[in-house]
Amino acid sequence: MEYKMVLLGEGGVGKSAVTIQLIQNYFVEEYDPYVDDSFRKRITIDGESGLLDILDITAHEELREQFIRFGEGYILLYSVTSRSSFESIHTWREHALRVKDTDRCPMVLCGN
Repeated sequence: MEYKMVLLGEGGVGKSAVTIQLIQNYFVEEYDPYVDDSFRKRITIDGESGLLDILDITAHEELREQFIRFGEGYILLYSVTSRSSFESIHTWREHALRVKDTDRCPMVLCGN
């Protein structure tokens, strides 16, 4: 099995840092706003082995749309020190639903 998880949120909220922490158990303190990347980790769910792809997006519209379209689950990430990043979560959620052309899909809200 292969699972595709997409991180969505404003720039600077820590999407890359959270991704690297999940995949490599390492916290990145430096911010690079121009990184689009995907990370892969072997996971076990209910005794079955699989691959988790975490897609970390930036402002590149074309890549963002493609990552959202192929995502199977979403982490909506905001910074606990930025009210505006929290207030933008609804927009990110609606954008993902519109791109996926659905009324609902698996999403988790995460404050960083």
